[in-house]
Amino acid sequence: MITVVGTGADGWEGLAPPARGLVESAAVVLGGRRHLDLLPPVPGQRREPWPSPLREGLPALLDSLGDEDVVALASGDPLVSGIATTLVDLLGADRVAVVPAVSSVALARAAMRWPAESCAVVSVVGRDVDLVRRELAPGRRVLVLASDERTPAEVARLLLETGYADSAVTVLGDLGGEQEQHLSFASARELLDHPDPQPRLAIVAIACSGPHRGGWVAGLPDEAFEHDGQLTKRDLRASALARLAPTPGDHLWDVGAGAGSVGIEWMRAHPSCSATAVEADTDRAARIARNASALGVPGLSVVSGRAPDALAGLPAPDAVFVGGGATRPGVLDTCLAALRPGGRLVVHGVTLETEQLLAESYRAHGGELTRLSVETAAPIGGFTGWTPARGVTQWTLHR
Repeated sequence: MITVVGTGADGWEGLAPPARGLVESAAVVLGGRRHLDLLPPVPGQRREPWPSPLREGLPALLDSLGDEDVVALASGDPLVSGIATTLVDLLGADRVAVVPAVSSVALARAAMRWPAESCAVVSVVGRDVDLVRRELAPGRRVLVLASDERTPAEVARLLLETGYADSAVTVLGDLGGEQEQHLSFASARELLDHPDPQPRLAIVAIACSGPHRGGWVAGLPDEAFEHDGQLTKRDLRASALARLAPTPGDHLWDVGAGAGSVGIEWMRAHPSCSATAVEADTDRAARIARNASALGVPGLSVVSGRAPDALAGLPAPDAVFVGGGATRPGVLDTCLAALRPGGRLVVHGVTLETEQLLAESYRAHGGELTRLSVETAAPIGGFTGWTPARGVTQWTLHR
């Protein structure tokens, strides 16, 4: 059993007596060097700093502890981008106890006087700062957990790139400690114009001011994606995603991904949704990664390869979208076999050969077969008429 004790910036002095007792009675104390240096001497107590790299080195360290009573020190709430999350993943919830302190997020909200329900929290600790893009909207409040002292400038540059340069930014450093500081900037531009050293332990508070960037409901404009024409168009994409039904925690395979639009919108639906985009063309695969970062879901996994071979070893999907290559031998069979119980499959076809395959699949497995046709208004001389797009056959199956 490992007990994770959260500490504030004031370290040992700020711990309540019960938490101090846990630390003093432990045979082994784990923590960052900063945390361990704040502890008073305890004769015979073994103290071990976290390994580097952390995730790779933890199993060996934990194996070396035997059956000793172990306390791990963490900052604030150990389950807010903290070590407790990693330990639970490695050991299981029944082997980890957590004694939290006030989190840095709570301290930041208090400093800004922002109610919890009025702001979003994004952690870029060990993650891509492009995650912030998904949260940007006019009037929105966002708290960004910084990875290090470079994060405030990275966030400011991102705000400039996305049209949010006029957003007010406050850098909240060393919250709860004697060195706590609040650095307020009227805009992201002002922060970049004053590149003074920023605190290493910080939260960046953003009061967003900028243009509407598209919602989380499926159907972003086609212009939101960089593409070479291989793109599931807006109305067809919205129809497919309605049937794929993104659900928190679910994983999608986007097979024959083109520009990656389906996988990207799937992940924008909820921060815990994940996706793997499979694309045979290497240029398009690189383009998918760029689109994912630009639209705030840099965690989209891109596999450059041809299905069905490229599907081997991927995480089992809760939903699969096949936007291209359905007629390739083995693609549909592999996707159907991989689907988890309750999984959803959506396949689009525009050729007669694919339509025939989908009709046969519908007869064999059931589901829903739909013919989608979209027309848009366009000039005809001095008048306006309807211009039809190529019709698409859509097969949907719920396992």
